[in-house]
Amino acid sequence: MANNNLQFTQHYSIPKEELLTTEKIFARVYAALAEKGYDPVNQIVGYIMSGDPTYITSHNNARGIIAKVERDELIEEAVRFYIDNKLK
Repeated sequence: MANNNLQFTQHYSIPKEELLTTEKIFARVYAALAEKGYDPVNQIVGYIMSGDPTYITSHNNARGIIAKVERDELIEEAVRFYIDNKLK
């Protein structure tokens, strides 16, 4: 029940949003796409190439999560991972 006493300051705190790295974003989006039966690689590539968010399912808020990072950052992360793990 709300405190109706206007002599006191009310305290309200907003829960902090989890900080997602690009790696975590890839992992969550990949998992959501796989759960829905899509080919995650093809869908993510389609999204990166076109910018069309409908390539990403809204399941588990994957579409909202991937929208938090710029597409060029997704490409940069993928290329960096590839180079670090395949070429070095």
